[in-house]
Amino acid sequence: MRVLMMSTPASTHFTPMVPLAWALRAAGHELLFMGQPDVIGAVRSAGLNGVSVGPWFHGDSMMLALVGDERPVRAIPRTPPEALGNLGYTWMTHTKYVLPEYLAFARAFRPDLVVADPMEYGSLVVGGALGIPVAHHRWGVDPISGPARRAMAPHLRRWWQDEGLAGLPDPDVIVDPCPPSLQDPDAEPGLPARYVAYNGNGPLPSWLRTHREQRARAAEPDSPRRVVVSLGTYTLLLNGASLVGDVLRAFRGFPDLEVIATVPPEYQDAVGPVPGHVRMVPPVPLHLLLPGCDLMVHHGGASTVMTALSLGLPQLALPQLGDTFANSDRLAATGAGISLDTAEAQDDPARLRAALEELLTAPGYREAAGGLSREMAAMPGLPEVVGDLERLVAKGRPSF
Repeated sequence: MRVLMMSTPASTHFTPMVPLAWALRAAGHELLFMGQPDVIGAVRSAGLNGVSVGPWFHGDSMMLALVGDERPVRAIPRTPPEALGNLGYTWMTHTKYVLPEYLAFARAFRPDLVVADPMEYGSLVVGGALGIPVAHHRWGVDPISGPARRAMAPHLRRWWQDEGLAGLPDPDVIVDPCPPSLQDPDAEPGLPARYVAYNGNGPLPSWLRTHREQRARAAEPDSPRRVVVSLGTYTLLLNGASLVGDVLRAFRGFPDLEVIATVPPEYQDAVGPVPGHVRMVPPVPLHLLLPGCDLMVHHGGASTVMTALSLGLPQLALPQLGDTFANSDRLAATGAGISLDTAEAQDDPARLRAALEELLTAPGYREAAGGLSREMAAMPGLPEVVGDLERLVAKGRPSF
């Protein structure tokens, strides 16, 4: 089977698909990624082959121009449910610019299956034009992709009409790694797939190896509880250094904790002084950093939420834009975390400290997170999902 993988030009949209790409390769299938230059570095880092098609998208520059000097949570109002479809507009615009080149390459490559992230509308036109099935791979909680796909279809009319299609096709199957209890109740039905954490490539740092060895030698009752704070490089890029600093200084009231914060070196001065028991370190893949952790503080990113839940960790979410609000809402709704979803709440030291105190002392959050972790572990493994995709290609329609 020859598989063409596609992604919108954002590496965080691509990385959730990497474990499925590995599973397809392990099953003996040929796989090639096609996308804009913005994503090719992440493709190479994952050990996959890719072809760069089209110009740079420069999504970071676009977001900086949009928010100005504010954090997104202040500059961009939270999208109401009835307007979620509008969140597809940026990716529809990307599709218009690159689709002719995508179609030309796809026709030359002659894939049997397209696998794409759910906002990559070009994948649906490619699949329809070539008469092959398309699998969309969710990032996690997904209230957006269905409404966005339907809302963006009229804007792409010329492109699907030029290929002789009656409309923008729907994906043939949606691969869904999100546990049903966490998933948005209105999300379209998906094919369950056990979540496998992949948060980028990189070595195990020497300090983390030493840290693990020390914790393993320590008697468990004497080991300090550990909290990881990771609000993502994107949050810092979009004027979030002061927020990261405020969060870290909120730990002054918890001197018995060990706090590790992932902050790129170029932002550490902007974050400012932090308590002595807080350690700022360069970013580390979360699937390496989180084992042995007791609490995760983050920005509500899908991969961060899913990785922490796979380890049964309670979470404090500070969402900033887009689907981070939906991820944080569902965390709170399931009892696995707390969401402070306004700039006012996030900037209030008393609210931050109260949320941390509750998460660290109330056992219900860890119990709820552990239940979701067990639910994730019981979902079908990726080899089984690959088998479903093989049958889809062989029969030309879903067989599950």
